[in-house]
Amino acid sequence: MLTIFLSRLLRMVIVMLGISVITFLIFFATPGSDPAARIAGRNAAPETIAAVRHDFGLDRPLYVQYGLMMDRLFITRDLTSFANRGQKIVPTIMSAAPATLSLVAGAAILWMALGATTGIIAAAFRNRLPDKILMGASMMAVAMPVFWVGEMINLVTQSRLHDTWAFSWVPPLGYVPLTSDPAGWFFALVFPWICLALMYIGLYGRMLRTGIIETYQEDYIRTARSKGLSARRVLLKHATRTAIIPIVIMFGMDFGVLVGGAAVLTEVVFGINGVGRLTYQALKALDLPMIMATVLYASFFVVVANAIVDVLCVMIDPRMRQK
Repeated sequence: MLTIFLSRLLRMVIVMLGISVITFLIFFATPGSDPAARIAGRNAAPETIAAVRHDFGLDRPLYVQYGLMMDRLFITRDLTSFANRGQKIVPTIMSAAPATLSLVAGAAILWMALGATTGIIAAAFRNRLPDKILMGASMMAVAMPVFWVGEMINLVTQSRLHDTWAFSWVPPLGYVPLTSDPAGWFFALVFPWICLALMYIGLYGRMLRTGIIETYQEDYIRTARSKGLSARRVLLKHATRTAIIPIVIMFGMDFGVLVGGAAVLTEVVFGINGVGRLTYQALKALDLPMIMATVLYASFFVVVANAIVDVLCVMIDPRMRQK
């Protein structure tokens, strides 16, 4: 077990190191990305740009700049933004992370619970009316863009019907910290959770239904039926247990990517200042320190989520230990 843990840890470090180097090199290969010119401001004199380049160490070799940036990001933690002078990178990300984690964690619970329920019910009623209704609704959920769903929700809850009894409880757009107001935190995230989870509910439901139907063709399912096990027991204990493994693997990827900033559309639509919005603003401004920090933050969660998923898959199906 210790060997496996150390192997995973080493792999995570190598992946994050590789991602950071690639991001760093791509930035300097991008036209118009000279940090010194951006820090000095528009119409700055060449002497001013040269002075800024020297003060920030941007006239040193790239490998030295990379080492200094990693040192200031992880050791001294005093790395500052190139676009917003004086803005420290680490505290800014730490303040934005709770909003993104709250958004993605709540949506993940929602889409896993409802997606699994949708897939199981649809498989149980294969080619019958409940199956057709659920699969039709799932296709609609997958097809609708997240930003459009969010805007429609805001139109109804924040404007047209906000003063009615049904939506008068909906707070203004934004994020309320859990520690300051738990009830306000929950109510502020109800519709962002629904908006973010909707597509994944449809996607996971369709995938699980397909997996269960394919599992029904396996020999051990026929054996279980021949032993006289009830259809419900065969479905829940045998077929679903095997079919849900690809769903768990995909969940690890989706959760890690969303926590890393891919929930940016939901954050923007609902006015949540999370990591995704922070990354978007950094990319617009070509702010290298912020881009580096958010990319490493995202890669960390993706790697950790996949490691956890590997453990969960072994717990669900011990045969995977041999793989």
